[in-house]
Amino acid sequence: MIALIEKHWLHITLMLLVSIATLSLWPAAYLPEAPGTDKSHHFIAYAALMLPTALKQPKYYFAITISFLAFSGAIELIQPYVNRYGEWLDMAANTLGLLCGWILAKATMYFSQQKA
Repeated sequence: MIALIEKHWLHITLMLLVSIATLSLWPAAYLPEAPGTDKSHHFIAYAALMLPTALKQPKYYFAITISFLAFSGAIELIQPYVNRYGEWLDMAANTLGLLCGWILAKATMYFSQQKA
């Protein structure tokens, strides 16, 4: 599974970026109910976003990570213009999700090397 993610990391990442942007900018009146809290949704989305990139570690890995943070901030700044609420605590949940996605990738790579 790791090899599959590493092979298609860019496509997976782009699909996640589009999904996050769409769901984050969808007007609040039309959002379906989902289990969990708003912060947990942010955390999970950004952990999933970071995971393929952290597994692959492409050439501009650090710049991509910084762009994920900038993307997160831009979404929070845009949300008030589309009938949503931009919150800095959402940005904190996003950042924590990115960090945990990176940690999960590192742990996955470590344990997969131990098996081999």
